[in-house]
Amino acid sequence: MAILARMLRHRGGSSAVEFAIIAPIFLLVLLTMIAYGIYLMTAHSVQQVAADAARTAVAGLNNNERQALAKDFVTRTSLGYVFMDKRYFNVTVGQDLNNSNQFTVTVEYDATELPIWNLYSYALPEKTIKRFSTIRIGGV
Repeated sequence: MAILARMLRHRGGSSAVEFAIIAPIFLLVLLTMIAYGIYLMTAHSVQQVAADAARTAVAGLNNNERQALAKDFVTRTSLGYVFMDKRYFNVTVGQDLNNSNQFTVTVEYDATELPIWNLYSYALPEKTIKRFSTIRIGGV
């Protein structure tokens, strides 16, 4: 009984036990924050590509020319975005049904090749990032 009482009063390994309990949760939260940071950076970059493609497509005279200009922008430009590959972009240009004076460039990015899916994290977002940008034809 005296040995048991002495062991209960001894605090030598309490830090190791606390670390063993807290460390997995801390690492899970840390890796999830890193994954979401990479994902949000990529989503912002896709929005920027959509805006740049829309500004390029405004030079087209009809929807077919705008589509060609927007796709050409994505394939020819050197996208300096980290973790992004041009092969996984899908660009479409469509007329706005409610307003014939504007068009919308939609950019979809297949994010399955991002390194975040290999992290041990939880509650990750969609694997396809879709953003759009609407431009008025003829200026203000």
